[in-house]
Amino acid sequence: MSQPNIALIGLGLIGSSLGHALKKNKLAAHISGYARSAATRDKALELGFVDSVHDTAAEAVIDADIVFFNTPLSVIKQLAEEIVPRLKDNAILTDVGSVKAGVLKELTPLLEDRVHFVPGHPIAGTEQSGPEAGFAELFEDRWCILTPDENTSLIAVEEITKLWRGMGSDVAFMEADHHDLVLAITSHLPHLIAYNIVGTAAQLENDTRSEVIKYSASGFRDFTRIASSDPVMWRDIFLANKDAVLEMLGRFSEDLTALQAAIRRGDARYLEDVFTKTRGIRQSIIEAGQDTDSPNFGRDK
Repeated sequence: MSQPNIALIGLGLIGSSLGHALKKNKLAAHISGYARSAATRDKALELGFVDSVHDTAAEAVIDADIVFFNTPLSVIKQLAEEIVPRLKDNAILTDVGSVKAGVLKELTPLLEDRVHFVPGHPIAGTEQSGPEAGFAELFEDRWCILTPDENTSLIAVEEITKLWRGMGSDVAFMEADHHDLVLAITSHLPHLIAYNIVGTAAQLENDTRSEVIKYSASGFRDFTRIASSDPVMWRDIFLANKDAVLEMLGRFSEDLTALQAAIRRGDARYLEDVFTKTRGIRQSIIEAGQDTDSPNFGRDK
């Protein structure tokens, strides 16, 4: 496929970053965009990461070779039902969602054997949202996981792989169910814990809560960053991946109970062993290039 026409359905952090990255790397002939809000559509056009915006998703995908869903999981099926009849033969749908098995199951029956779907998940993001939050470098040196099944067109997979690599991502392939289990522990459970810890702090007595905010220049501050992520997106993720999340939450609860017991009985050796192992995981993440060892997480203060 020569430079494709690409439609972005959803123009928030990921959608706007895709637009910027596609333009920076000259990977699209034309980028059309759709968002539910007219203000978002206008801002996207003003920022210049799309070439045209449209009042409906169906209008945005006319003549599109590739369509990216950059929306909450709960609306993808409805949007697919709207746009598939308007797509040309052999158009490719893909997405950026954090849960893969459910969306693959939902969309496959809608494809009419003439449209291809390549599920995708870029392991990249920030706690920011909206069209102003995007930037072209978001995906550079980050993983993008694709989860095609045995019926997915290999040509379509190659086209989506080429796009992600063109935007600077490393591409990996997984089965959808395995992806969802891995992300349950690496992403979904940490967010759930962050929401819970920050929620607990919010319920403290007023004097204590103000001190928590005032002196949160350590671990709690990082939990608040995670817990400030888009609530609708994360609502959908937990509901869509509930089986894997509940499995990981069960394991976490068992390990937390063991730590609680060790603290109660004063078991210094057990605590040190656990903390030593977890420190090793941190070093492995740095060595894998997924973070840096900058002091204070790279902050200026």
